[in-house]
Amino acid sequence: MGRTPSPVHTVGDRAAPARIAQMFASPAGVLILLPALVIAAGVVVLLLGRRATRDTAETMARNTLVAQAQSVQHDVAFALEQADPVLAMMHSLSNEAMATPDAMQRLRDIVVNRPGIANASVAFPTGALWGSYYDRKTGALNVFDSKITEAETTRSNWGLVNGQLTTIGTQVGNYDPRERPHYQVAIEQKKRVWMQPRVLSSSGKTALTVSEPVYTGDGALSAVLTLDFEVAELSEFIRKSPLAGARNVMFTADGTILAYPAVAIPETSSQEKRLLRHEDFNDPALEALFKVLGSSSSSEQKFMHLDTRDGTYLASVSKVGDRRGANDAKLDWYLATLVPERTLFGAMQRLGRDSIIASGAALAIAMGVALMFAWNILRMRRAVGVAREAARSAEARAKQLGSYRLVARLGAGGMGEVWRAEHQLLARKAAIKLVRPEVLRDRTHAPLIQERFRREAQTLASMRSRHTIELYDYGVTDEGTFFYVMELLDGLDLSELVREYGPQPAARVISIIGQACQSLAEAHDAGLLHRDIKPANLVLCRAADEVDIVKVLDFGIVHNIADPIEQHSAESMTAVERVESGERLTTEGAVIGTPGYIPPEQAISAPLDSRGDLYALGCVAWYLLTGQEVYPRATEDEVMRAHVHEPVPVLRTKVRSWLPVELEQLVVQCLAKQPNERPEDARALQKALASIVIPEEHAWTDTHAQMWWGSMQASATSRAEAETAREKLLVPQREPTRAPGSDARTIEARPSARTLG
Repeated sequence: MGRTPSPVHTVGDRAAPARIAQMFASPAGVLILLPALVIAAGVVVLLLGRRATRDTAETMARNTLVAQAQSVQHDVAFALEQADPVLAMMHSLSNEAMATPDAMQRLRDIVVNRPGIANASVAFPTGALWGSYYDRKTGALNVFDSKITEAETTRSNWGLVNGQLTTIGTQVGNYDPRERPHYQVAIEQKKRVWMQPRVLSSSGKTALTVSEPVYTGDGALSAVLTLDFEVAELSEFIRKSPLAGARNVMFTADGTILAYPAVAIPETSSQEKRLLRHEDFNDPALEALFKVLGSSSSSEQKFMHLDTRDGTYLASVSKVGDRRGANDAKLDWYLATLVPERTLFGAMQRLGRDSIIASGAALAIAMGVALMFAWNILRMRRAVGVAREAARSAEARAKQLGSYRLVARLGAGGMGEVWRAEHQLLARKAAIKLVRPEVLRDRTHAPLIQERFRREAQTLASMRSRHTIELYDYGVTDEGTFFYVMELLDGLDLSELVREYGPQPAARVISIIGQACQSLAEAHDAGLLHRDIKPANLVLCRAADEVDIVKVLDFGIVHNIADPIEQHSAESMTAVERVESGERLTTEGAVIGTPGYIPPEQAISAPLDSRGDLYALGCVAWYLLTGQEVYPRATEDEVMRAHVHEPVPVLRTKVRSWLPVELEQLVVQCLAKQPNERPEDARALQKALASIVIPEEHAWTDTHAQMWWGSMQASATSRAEAETAREKLLVPQREPTRAPGSDARTIEARPSARTLG
């Protein structure tokens, strides 16, 4: 039997797809293919986009106009239906013997905040009249009463003055409400009457009036109640269309214009005291609309395109009519909305222009992408190499650091990292701060970085106060990693405290600041200035059964008064030095510290002493009491300028809770511009704080503190379970989480702020 031969593929056939792929992957292929694809895509998008934009714009406009018509129908119905309850309430005013002030107050209360009601009045058979009106200048709702004498009509206007209704003016005229058509018709028909639309003499606008006579028990006329509904105010959608550039017109079937808010009312209305017709406005779009409509009427909403001498319009016409009132009067009204197509389809025209520009820009970008393709590949390869190196470095550090096992990284700064760790033999938890080996590869600055890191560790090691974070160990690994080990704190810094729980009670602030004073007192005795006291560097923590313990952190920019200042210029420092806050020695002519908490002398690079730390501590106390900095400003320079020049604001006006006078005075004293006007030292400040007498109802006792920490722990546990069950432990880091108002960064190696003067 024969066998069907298998297809034979030549080497050339198999290589053809590969050659095509290679051609497109070559620089020349990329330079041709990418621009061609961009041009083709641009043309397709332009054509499809124009069509889709036009259809979408008109569809959205029609849907909006349908919703607008429904809203107007609902608003008009709601406004006019107010006639029943308002007239019912006005029946209580049909007694002319009522005291005038009481009547004025009741009438105003009935009308206020009633949409669409322009005027309300109560006319009596004697010719007396009580009414409401809106002041043309102020828009305020006022009321009036008028009485007819033999010679004239005297009117008194009433308005709110300092919250009290009082007489604001009088007028003399010859107005007699009994001669008005709505008064006479109501008496003739002896029932509620809805009048035909009329022009209000006060504003020239069109209104719909309803009148109702009130009779006594024996059938005598007591009063005629009247409400004027201004048509343009019956719905906010009549006043302004939701479509940009659109104009709304309310009219009747015979062409009478009831409201046209987009244009000024022609003088014909006020001069001839008559309703306006569309011919009175000399509006091309309005003329075209009524030419198309003719005398036809329909209850269905209609859409049409109008060609006028000033452009093409999309027009919507819908019926806004109903029967209102006791006499079942029919309101045969229509709402038309005129939308210029140049506005409606403006986006499409802009799309055409923008598409050409975008196509050119996209073509240029495509050429740039093609040219940079090879460079990007090389850059990505280098990035991969750097990432692998960093990963190897992290893996090496994660294995072991001296006698400690690194558990998890808790934070990282410009040069250092903070890790949660455990001692391998003692199983004691600790926090380890280390300098990454790659940072020390710059031989020019490595000695300076190492010295600063050593100085911070040495400073902490010399401290014995329980309110200074404790240092356990310091060393250098075989790989050259500098590190020191310190206690791991369970708590939150003061910026987090205020961010999460708001301003703190004065009694608690006294305790917190007093504990911080104890840490600073020891440092100052040793001739050390912290220079960066701020909420993020003060931690409120707990240890075993004790709570509300304050720990002072971050002695990275500590200064020994006896040390000479290094002769560097700020401009010569590297980017690493400028970024890392807290890892550098003092530089002549440079400003260090956090702007929101910096003492004036530190801001202008003047000589410092321990009272500069007390100024910063006063700023912290202010922040704890108020939840904001002493001088909240937009920029760091403005903040420092305020610390140097501006007087201290009034603290009491910013504190909502109890504030003892002694604490207020101490905070203000700490914020004195001149150091010699501040407390003598940290111990003096701590002693003054301790002497403040705190009433029992405002005391912050250990019971209060224990309850607060218990509540906080429950809240933290709940959040941890909801997120990732991660333990919330605060450790000293270079970049802590900060609350609003305390998130100003520590600045260093900044040009001197003497220019602030």
